[in-house]
Amino acid sequence: MTKPVVYTFSHSVWAAVAEIAVAELNVDVEFKQVVLINGENFEPSFIKINPKATLPTLTVGSSVYTDTKAVVSYLNSTVPTPVAKATDFTDLLHEDKYDPNFALLLARHDEELEAKAGSIPGVFVANRQAALERISATPEAAEFKAFYEEKIAANGGLLKVYKGEVPEEAKNGFFQASLGHIANIRDLILHVIPAKLPASGFLGGERPGEDDFHLIGWLARVASTAFGSNDANGILAYEKELGVPVPPSVVSYWKLWAERSSFKTVYTEGLH
Repeated sequence: MTKPVVYTFSHSVWAAVAEIAVAELNVDVEFKQVVLINGENFEPSFIKINPKATLPTLTVGSSVYTDTKAVVSYLNSTVPTPVAKATDFTDLLHEDKYDPNFALLLARHDEELEAKAGSIPGVFVANRQAALERISATPEAAEFKAFYEEKIAANGGLLKVYKGEVPEEAKNGFFQASLGHIANIRDLILHVIPAKLPASGFLGGERPGEDDFHLIGWLARVASTAFGSNDANGILAYEKELGVPVPPSVVSYWKLWAERSSFKTVYTEGLH
């Protein structure tokens, strides 16, 4: 049987979910790194594999799985004793209003915007733009012209916000969108997730299920935006964003994961 190939990146929130699934399910795969911070996912050779240019991506022979839910579902289908399948809760975690990637890039005021522009988020956006503009000018990119034009416009708009090259009205609109996003995340952590978590164990039962793989990846990214640690207390860092304590059920759930070898392996260099 052809060994599955998982395209991943060590600082991708959703690729981490696939890596956790591989570790938890003990699936034999080949990992290939696609360095997002250098825009390697925008190379025509990768777009031919995944037209969305996103991670994780999984290939098995001629079959390709191009989103996190599909990748995890396939991996789970290959093991002798599968874990609980994903429910609509996984779909909810992937809704735009809870996007953990925007949680990293957002800014709610001038001070935060300046800090983001001068650190990893700013480097990430600038590098993406440079890669998009460079790659889109190559002959190999011609067949994906519409893709590059859309990405250059969207990413370029964010870069202009970071560089202070937009009108005050546009900057304030970005601040308002960021405030709204944090409010959505706050509601998810304080109300939606606690209502979903069982009294003990995981969403999937005694063993983590597919929903759990997605949830811990999402929580790890959110905690990382508050500089949380990759240990049992990591989620507590987000209390300064919540303004109230993290719900006990969420803390207990995090601690269950922090003890697992899959979590320690995927986040060995820190949360992301």
